[in-house]
Amino acid sequence: MDMAKTYNPSEFEKEIYEEWENNGYFKAKVDANKLPFTIVIPPPNITGQLHMGHALDETLQDTLIRFKRMQGYSALWLPGTDHASIATEVKIVEQMAKEGITKNDIGREGFLERAWAWKEKYGGRIIEQLKTLGSSCDWSRLAFTMDEKCSKAVKEVFVNLYEKGLIYRGDRIINWCPDCKTALSDAEVEYVEEDSHLWYIKYQVKGTDRYVTVATSRPETMLGDTAVAVNPKDKRYADMEGKTLILPIVNKEIPVVYDEYVELEFGTGAVKITPAHDPNDFEVGLRHNLPVVKVIADDGTMNELAGKYQGMPALECREKIVEELKELGVLEKIEPLHHSVGHCYRCNHTVEPIVSKQWFVKMEPLAKPAIDVVRKKSVKFTPDRFSKIYFNWMENVKDWCISRQLWWGHRIPAFYCQDCGEMIISKDNVKVCTKCGSTNVKQDEDVLDTWFSSALWPFSTLGYPDKTEDLEYFYPTDVLVTGYDIIFFWVARMIFSGLEHMKRIPFKDVLIHGLVRDSQGRKMSKSLGNGIDPTEIIAKYGADTLRFSLINGVAAGSDMRFSDEKIEGARNFMNKVWNASRFVLLNAEGKEISNIQDCKLSSADKWIISRLNKTVRIVTVNMEKFEMGVALANLYDFVWNDFCDWYIELTKPVLYGEDEKKRNDTVSVLVFVLGEIMKLLHPFIPFVTEKIYKSIPNANGPLMLADFPRYSAKLNYASSVKDIEPIKEIIKTVRNIKAKLGAAPSKKVTLYVKTENKKPIINGAIYVEKLAGVSGIELIEDKSALTEKVVSQVIDGFELFVPLGELVDFEQELKRLETELNSVKAEIARASGKLSNNGFLEKAPKSLVDSERAKLNKYIDMREKIVAQINDLKG
Repeated sequence: MDMAKTYNPSEFEKEIYEEWENNGYFKAKVDANKLPFTIVIPPPNITGQLHMGHALDETLQDTLIRFKRMQGYSALWLPGTDHASIATEVKIVEQMAKEGITKNDIGREGFLERAWAWKEKYGGRIIEQLKTLGSSCDWSRLAFTMDEKCSKAVKEVFVNLYEKGLIYRGDRIINWCPDCKTALSDAEVEYVEEDSHLWYIKYQVKGTDRYVTVATSRPETMLGDTAVAVNPKDKRYADMEGKTLILPIVNKEIPVVYDEYVELEFGTGAVKITPAHDPNDFEVGLRHNLPVVKVIADDGTMNELAGKYQGMPALECREKIVEELKELGVLEKIEPLHHSVGHCYRCNHTVEPIVSKQWFVKMEPLAKPAIDVVRKKSVKFTPDRFSKIYFNWMENVKDWCISRQLWWGHRIPAFYCQDCGEMIISKDNVKVCTKCGSTNVKQDEDVLDTWFSSALWPFSTLGYPDKTEDLEYFYPTDVLVTGYDIIFFWVARMIFSGLEHMKRIPFKDVLIHGLVRDSQGRKMSKSLGNGIDPTEIIAKYGADTLRFSLINGVAAGSDMRFSDEKIEGARNFMNKVWNASRFVLLNAEGKEISNIQDCKLSSADKWIISRLNKTVRIVTVNMEKFEMGVALANLYDFVWNDFCDWYIELTKPVLYGEDEKKRNDTVSVLVFVLGEIMKLLHPFIPFVTEKIYKSIPNANGPLMLADFPRYSAKLNYASSVKDIEPIKEIIKTVRNIKAKLGAAPSKKVTLYVKTENKKPIINGAIYVEKLAGVSGIELIEDKSALTEKVVSQVIDGFELFVPLGELVDFEQELKRLETELNSVKAEIARASGKLSNNGFLEKAPKSLVDSERAKLNKYIDMREKIVAQINDLKG
């Protein structure tokens, strides 16, 4: 037996992982004789380090893939990393700033050289960390969103969508981050509730003393106003057709336009229209052919069209404009406003809606089939409630802005002839203009949104657009495991991309998990200082302890609280499994281990085999439903309670007895059950189970490639279960009686049993005697047969009697109880005195008064119980 006395994962986890990897156990093969089962990893950013969210995500995936591998599937868990355009570029720019250089100093090519070098240096860090967690990915298929295979797929998809009219370039209102200096999709904007103001500004009707009042939360944008809109049904403005207003400060004329976009009941019924800086205003502008005046520059300052405010940050400009409006006497009033403000999901800077020439994906034709497949359950969300988030997003989706003003990423495959103006969309680099033959051709400067390449992940990683063997066999994938925070970022986009380009769904199931929070339920963050580094937990406790603490009891879709208690509980379980395994294996040394079909099984043997069989069914059913927390919780109960606390104890009378045949048979059952437990536990805690399995007699090959246990009706021994369950209850009852009366557990007593069900007692007497400290068991027909004082207890179908004289010394026990009674009476007197003191009741805090009342009730209850015990002793 190659097992140390104590569980120390640092002694074997690294060695076992290297053995798995070096022997190619993670590699999935195209096998016509097996069904495929595929999971693609949500690719972590190359900027990332393993955090608790990754740890949960990857543990769930690894548990599933190990389970399916053991079930006989050709199981592929395809790993990879994401280039993360914005996040990576920000990191590199920060690094360059420390050196005193900028992007423009070194140019695009110089910057990309640095980016690739950065990727080579740091990009593999999280992969190595995933390995320490035990991730059984097929590393031979490791993908990267900017590798040659994925890049080929990106170009193919872009060109295909463009040729179908589903990708276009145009001026549209987009979300702009002035800090990152790039466009953002709607999904990349996070809204935060903020307190601000609503400013009511009066615009004079030209040539009259009349004013039209508009309300705005962004006065600085008024410099770009090109109209004021009113509802055509609003009688207040029925006479405004053809009228113009004078824009304050700027002193230019702007028209009044009639548009049903304006709500009759909202505010003054008049709305300032700034097409360059508001998405709704932009649409109004299109309908009325209004000019677009952009007054905020890409860096968040006011531009040359803002006149004297040029160069000011937008918020500073806001203050100056409000001051000037007051001076002009056109600021009617200011009201407080609580509203949602968009922020960049990366840097948290306030997002500016601006008009910009960008590339877009036309979403409506792509969204409809993607909604249908979820509605028809071709793609199922677990839990189902998350499909509502998906529908809400997809049914209200706007065209997706896919261009980003960055250098790191997939460069848009659009080429512009500098001589004739021709635009060429091509999968290949264009050197010569196809229209005029000029070689003065430049590629689009922008790159694609990171999520554009991530959306193709389930098929680009398998070889698309080429019809590879992997793509034919492993696509569609089976389950996507991910957090609820990227349902619209990623899940929705993979679904419509799979349907559009593969004509098939990308996966059948989406398993949504929640966030890992701290023990108080707070989100882990640097600012709170409550983050937990999973690599530190692995170094201290081992990967299995971390994995177990993450999965045990976790519910799909729900956030989980992570605490030291969870870690300690998981560590205790590892120790329990380790020690129980050593006990079994030590007893198996030198013994002849037989197949259990060849053993003469005791009722205890049959009971544990039945319980094991039932656990196999429960675990398998819950794993198939993705209820991994429920599966592990049931497995934990079986291992800790049934196997360790009961069955091992029930075997000791035989193991320490003289009958060699019985001993060998019992050891054979112990070894069989231990082996099955290792198989059941392996997907959850792979290292310790593989280590133990190596020492199990007759175990063949690596555990991770062993067959997962299957439920068998032949292994249900119902009558034996009925025999052992009452024996367990009798043992617990006798132990409780001893504990209640202060008798030592080893104190030998006689047990009298009244029952009509004598079979369990006759067959299980040896267990009761050894495990409950019983010197002898006598079956009686009636209590009247007992001549001495007894302690009695009724359990289902059995009345138990233990002679009191065998448990306690009457005189000593009476003396002890009377001393205890006097102490309790003193406490009652003290508490009663306090509670009858009006001064205490009037001056003391309510919590203190309530505490005293609770104490008084507790002591009164104790007095009654002690008096009853004394009366029992006195007879």
